[in-house]
Amino acid sequence: MTLFSRVLALACLLAVSFGLVACSVRAGNPGVGPRSAQLGDDGLFRNVADPSDRPTAGTWAIWSRLLFETKEGAVPVDAIPVRRIDRAMLDALDPNANHIVRLGHSSHLLKLRGQYWLIDPVFSDRVSPVQWAGPKRFHAPPLSLQELPPITGLILSHDHYDHLDEGTIAYLRERVQRYFVPLGLRARLQDMGVDPKRVEELDWWQGSSHAGVQLTAAPAHHFSGRTLFDRNSTLWASWLIQSGDERIFYSGDSGYFAGFKTIGERFNRIDIALMENGAYDNYWPSVHMSPEETVQAFKDLGARQLYLVHNSTFNLAFHTWQDPLNRVADIAEREGLPLATPEIGEVLTVGQPRQNQRWWKDLR
Repeated sequence: MTLFSRVLALACLLAVSFGLVACSVRAGNPGVGPRSAQLGDDGLFRNVADPSDRPTAGTWAIWSRLLFETKEGAVPVDAIPVRRIDRAMLDALDPNANHIVRLGHSSHLLKLRGQYWLIDPVFSDRVSPVQWAGPKRFHAPPLSLQELPPITGLILSHDHYDHLDEGTIAYLRERVQRYFVPLGLRARLQDMGVDPKRVEELDWWQGSSHAGVQLTAAPAHHFSGRTLFDRNSTLWASWLIQSGDERIFYSGDSGYFAGFKTIGERFNRIDIALMENGAYDNYWPSVHMSPEETVQAFKDLGARQLYLVHNSTFNLAFHTWQDPLNRVADIAEREGLPLATPEIGEVLTVGQPRQNQRWWKDLR
């Protein structure tokens, strides 16, 4: 790879995944409604102040590392196992239960008591402003966009490219009944061709319901932005999804913070927690959790089962691709924690017993 192409790819990576290079020029806030407690006088969103926050490394330090440090083991040599699924298999799932299908990274298809929902769906080959540069998928999705059933609801956690994928949204825009997003993302979706009347924006702790599913946007400790010029112009969130008597928590992207304990206390019972576990680094310690912090956040929530997301699909950091899985699995085994590390395409039925496997154990 030439130096020019490497710089270009790394620029895409920065814009895509972290937005770590801040710029003095700020874009206006796109379409935010009533004033949020998270919105500063400068028109930018911010995290709740946390004394345990650790600073992100400087711009030059990050760029130098990305340009000159060689990654070891960040991309799998062997094929990631993918369980192919189709519409018939999905429709055969018990319509009275809640099912979670892992599509890859943080993307999930939910079948909630017979109706289909999506979380942060990304079907494109790359998470990038362009499809000819930037982080490329390790594996294909377990089903194609064209094979998806009609979608009752779509939930977004924030606007980074590995969570908000324009190609996927463009295809789905007429196939989704309703979108649930943090503040500011209605305008993003409208720019992608989505009817804004179908989009419901929520601030932290605001709730809504649709087709029998109750949703609450909850705090996360992260940031937003799709370019170097619009950092924190939209909000980020975690989500609590209740279908019937069962509650599913999705962390979105987040550093570890005291808010996980608050969320656990507020919701009292969480049946399964889909927790970020990947893309961490000591150069950006407060926007992504280390594996040990992921476990602590799960304990803070008081959830019944830990389900790992945000790994095994894209190369977004310097750790090996297996490291997030190994470190949490070791802790879970040592402490007897109820862990789920499903293969891509695997279906997990909430509340049903399953035998967890280290499917990555023998892969390079």
